[in-house]
Amino acid sequence: MTDATLRHRIEDARARTLLWLDSMAQPDGSYRISAHHDAAAWPGMLLPGTYNAVMCAHLLGQTPRTSADWLLRHRQPDGIFRIPGMLHDAVFKKPDPVETWRYIDFHITNYSLGAIEVLAPDTVPILDFARPFLDPLYLKAWLAERDLRDPWLEGNNIVNLGSFFLLMQRFGQADIAPAMETLFAWHDRLQEPSTGFWGVGQHHSAIAALHAMAGSMHNFHLWYATGRPLPYQDKASDYALAQPTRIDSACIDVDLVDLLVHAGHRRVETEVWLRAKLAALLDFQAADGGFPDEPTGVRRQDGWVRGYEEPQGLSNTFSTWFRWIAIAMIADILWPGWHKWQFRRMVGIGYRRSP
Repeated sequence: MTDATLRHRIEDARARTLLWLDSMAQPDGSYRISAHHDAAAWPGMLLPGTYNAVMCAHLLGQTPRTSADWLLRHRQPDGIFRIPGMLHDAVFKKPDPVETWRYIDFHITNYSLGAIEVLAPDTVPILDFARPFLDPLYLKAWLAERDLRDPWLEGNNIVNLGSFFLLMQRFGQADIAPAMETLFAWHDRLQEPSTGFWGVGQHHSAIAALHAMAGSMHNFHLWYATGRPLPYQDKASDYALAQPTRIDSACIDVDLVDLLVHAGHRRVETEVWLRAKLAALLDFQAADGGFPDEPTGVRRQDGWVRGYEEPQGLSNTFSTWFRWIAIAMIADILWPGWHKWQFRRMVGIGYRRSP
């Protein structure tokens, strides 16, 4: 496909997605997560539906309908954001319920703050819940409990905590230098030099290697945001270039694209890979203008194992935003300056280091 054809397809896909996002909007400015989502039965799912939609619309250059006040209604006094209706007996990420809730709280709070940053960038975050981690001894004890048999889960934990540290720094709330040095030192000790990833069993299982990539890509954002050289980045890029360009889950696809876009390694081969992935992503857009996650199965809110669920294969705001991040990053590499993509400033999915 020629450059002109690909750019035309992106513009057409963008217009269709914006119409689909409008169809998910509710009278109060919130967004359903999908056409399947019954907002009256599952009002709590309006929070992830909304923060995903807000950041997707912003990325595509549209002003979201939501107000920051709507999102702030979900904030607890210590600064954590929670989905209403998500209760203790219905969640699971680890056997320890404290670890389960910490993962869920960090994740939802990171994305909620990302959407608030879009809507009201001067809003000062409350980050009291993260302050104990500024103590290097407390942080070292927490890091010692990270289970690198599940690097994907732990990568989310770590990048989310790092994002809160960086927000504290931006708003002048704390000296984060000792904590950040502790974080980087932990990573330096445990990074696998032959891949650039963190994770147990990378060389003995293709799935373990894939999950190590997915988790490590999140951690990489801490290097990008602080301007530190990332060790073994070429090895990580080599891994990504060896992966097929066919459609995978929305998470895996955006992780591979993010890794390659930021690496700048083997530039010609990277552009060939990204072009093929771009065509696959555009082909995967649903007839309604949104994007699904995976074609079959059941999709749940991360960690809410006995809560809201819907069939896979449906357009939803989570997958639509993630797939547009991948499309926009590819376009930004292939045609710098062609389109003013509004990438996320906070580290985490959607973050793009300034070239």
